[in-house]
Amino acid sequence: MSPAKKPVSAGAGAVHVGVGGWVYAPWRDNFYPAGLVQRLELEYASQHLTAIEINGTYYGAQKPATYAKWRDQTPPGFVFSAKAPMRIVQSRNLAKTGKQVEDFVGGIAELGDRLGPLVWQFEGQGRLQHEDFAAFLELLPRQAGGRRLRHVLDVRDAAFANAELIALTRQHELATVFTDAEDHPSFADLSTDFVYARLMRTQAGQATGYAPKALAGWVDIARRWAAGEDPPELPHLLAPQKTGKPREVFVYFINGAKERNPAAAMAFIAALGKR
Repeated sequence: MSPAKKPVSAGAGAVHVGVGGWVYAPWRDNFYPAGLVQRLELEYASQHLTAIEINGTYYGAQKPATYAKWRDQTPPGFVFSAKAPMRIVQSRNLAKTGKQVEDFVGGIAELGDRLGPLVWQFEGQGRLQHEDFAAFLELLPRQAGGRRLRHVLDVRDAAFANAELIALTRQHELATVFTDAEDHPSFADLSTDFVYARLMRTQAGQATGYAPKALAGWVDIARRWAAGEDPPELPHLLAPQKTGKPREVFVYFINGAKERNPAAAMAFIAALGKR
């Protein structure tokens, strides 16, 4: 299978598409070539996808040298998103995690121009408090290694996913995750100059994860996001915004029938190239 066509540039109007992680045994039967050694899987994946969300950092930050190695194994234009460590996002006092945030960001900055958004995933019901959460947002650095940092909030507390949250994200120019799933809050309110979407309904019985019509629908949504639109048919906490400036878009096929996610991402990338 030939590598997927890469976007010609990053920034406003670009759409990056990928999966969560790159080490998954079933992918050795339907994505990676037979006999490919595991140490070459990232290199192969980065030639066929345009982005990967790193899951492992949620369980523990890596050494800077590891991030540098991942950077060097991927081609120009490829982007990593990364989950922040759970020891930070599960803290009972988020406002006092500044040193931990600094340490995480300082290390992952070694990804250099491969570094995309950092994802702060908050689980559970009733744990988040407005004042503590607002103070935490003040801690998030906007630059590292001379490069802009982008932050995404994945708030999985349905009671906390409200208009006040959107007001905070717009104040701080942070994104929230749009999630296509049944078991997490799903809202597509836009807050900054990029969009972050997780598509989590891939099905084992579909060769490309989503049925062709459904996949085409999400490709259309991604194009509209990139063009500056705020599609009103998606769920929102506040009224959709009017069409504005182009946005950078990140789309990840996560969970669902995970064995189908690389095929879904590659089909999505291929469809983006057809107009």
